[in-house]
Amino acid sequence: MSAVLRFAPSPTGRLHLGHAYSALFTWHQAEAVGGRVLLRIEDIDRGRCRPEFEAAIFEDLAWLGLEWETPVRRQSEHMDDYARALRRLEERGVLYPCFCTRAEIRREIAASPSAPHGPDGPIYPGTCRNISARERAARQAAEPHALRLDVAAALQEVDAGDLVWRDAKAGRQVADPASHGDVVLARKDTPTSYHLAVTVDDALQGVTLVTRGLDLFAATQVHRLLQALLELATPAYHHHRLITDDDGQRLASRDRATELAELRRQGWTAGDVRRELGPIP
Repeated sequence: MSAVLRFAPSPTGRLHLGHAYSALFTWHQAEAVGGRVLLRIEDIDRGRCRPEFEAAIFEDLAWLGLEWETPVRRQSEHMDDYARALRRLEERGVLYPCFCTRAEIRREIAASPSAPHGPDGPIYPGTCRNISARERAARQAAEPHALRLDVAAALQEVDAGDLVWRDAKAGRQVADPASHGDVVLARKDTPTSYHLAVTVDDALQGVTLVTRGLDLFAATQVHRLLQALLELATPAYHHHRLITDDDGQRLASRDRATELAELRRQGWTAGDVRRELGPIP
């Protein structure tokens, strides 16, 4: 079977040079291994995603000379898939509702100078983990809540020795999901999260090689645990370098000067973009 790769942008803004590098990297890897590339629209952020940004993604990728298979998978159209995964995790006893607001979490962390930190900063202190079953049921019926992964309980459900994955550059990795704390798998306003949706999508789409930026390297530790809990296949990974600005900061959607549409208006060609980005391994 041929390799299956995917490029999965979020339609929360226009694509910039960093996105262009990631897309070109993915298509380059697919060509190198004789694989296919799927385009996936990760549009679970209802507050920031816009139809015009999705249309712009298609326009920019076509301008770069890239082609993809249709139909395109949109996460917003597959909430049932994520709900099924959540039910399975609930049946395994590794989820709990979280009623905390972000402000409450920040205050609790600030009050504890020794609060543990993970790859993305301070981790959730577990405030709602030990709420009694009676209080939990009453509050779930009356209050908005997120669903968090009880990592300690989850690690009791799997063989920690099997939580390995392989990155093309970094080699064999042993996942340490506990370093992220009890991550959110479903938000108060969205019935899924990035961690859950991307893990489920990659499995359902048969992705065998995940290419993405180094900023998501640590997230793979959570994804590997979810794969084990949901009994999903583990793809290979290739985390590529990040494109940065003159100050060494990773490009973000607010960097209008690097947007592909703006560069196009300035007269750039797709070839100019490729030369600006340099060699793609």
